Amino acid sequence: MKILHLQGDAKEIGRQHGEQGKDEIIKNLEIYERLFYGFQGINWRTARERAKVHLPAIEAFDAALLEEMQGVAEGAGIDLEDVLALNARSELALAGDAPIVFPDGCTSIGTASPLTSDTIIGQNWDWKAELKESLLMVKIKREKKPDIFMVTEGGIIGKIGCNEHSLGVCLNALMTDKKTSGVPIHLGLRSILDSSSLHEAMAKVQEGQMASSANFLIGYSEGKHKGMALHVEVSPFGIGISNEDACYGVHTNHICTQDILMHVADQNLLRFRDSVIRKRRAEQMIENAIQEKSEIDEFAFQRWLGDTFNAPKSINRYINNQAPEHLQTETVFSIVMNLTSKDIYVCDGMPAHESYQKYSLP
Repeated sequence: MKILHLQGDAKEIGRQHGEQGKDEIIKNLEIYERLFYGFQGINWRTARERAKVHLPAIEAFDAALLEEMQGVAEGAGIDLEDVLALNARSELALAGDAPIVFPDGCTSIGTASPLTSDTIIGQNWDWKAELKESLLMVKIKREKKPDIFMVTEGGIIGKIGCNEHSLGVCLNALMTDKKTSGVPIHLGLRSILDSSSLHEAMAKVQEGQMASSANFLIGYSEGKHKGMALHVEVSPFGIGISNEDACYGVHTNHICTQDILMHVADQNLLRFRDSVIRKRRAEQMIENAIQEKSEIDEFAFQRWLGDTFNAPKSINRYINNQAPEHLQTETVFSIVMNLTSKDIYVCDGMPAHESYQKYSLP
């Protein structure tokens, strides 16, 4: 996985991203052109036009995000509309009324006090295997906003990671029947990483600013026994917090709160064959650790995320060759973040078969 070191103002950070990550961005464009057609039956020109509806909301939400995307476009030698379509890829592929069974994937886990003295969050990112070629590890250093560590796809300026204020976020995709012209969820993820406190992060998403629905696992630490990990289901109609237990929570790929289900329909037709089983399995492993009084730390997370129970639809996900090609997904990378110690562990590939590498914030 290529590592990018970016610094400067928003436009300059984007330009460096575009120049240094050009190969990954071009690969990402090729992949999503096929995916948009597979999921929604639209070509790239239509995807670009649909993505443009989000421009007014993005500019009103945070104009710096638009400046950074423009920088990415200039650095990579492509159009702003191309970058915008990548950053709105969830809205373009996974939201709306297309009759497509969601391929499922992604399991996120968070623990906090009193179960663990440190606040720890982590997840597997399950998507198309070919996206391994377009992944980037991004370290952003700035003067007026938090320094960021993030794993993302080429050209997408917000995704999974943490910042210098011990604030981190993970993502679970949700497929629903409604979306708006609001802020794409990947830019919502970036807005969380641009925050310096938990209340600031929550304010970015709680009033229906997001264009579509997703689960954001938001973790925050102010030291030992001073942290929270909240599974926040976001939507164009507000938010819901799904983990009632303050000390841990698990989320997969189905809607868990009535706050969201009152407004949107969950279109994950595989929830009981896949998403629910993964969620129950992760919860089972956590409960086993509690009963056995075994240590729950970053390495326990790594073992849980490498679990192969009920393969191929396990937490460590394998390709199901019986599914249509565009619905065949696997665990592409895994990440565990100890927000208290600021230690980050990234597995480039499946945690059942590959090892984690330790990194630190910029």
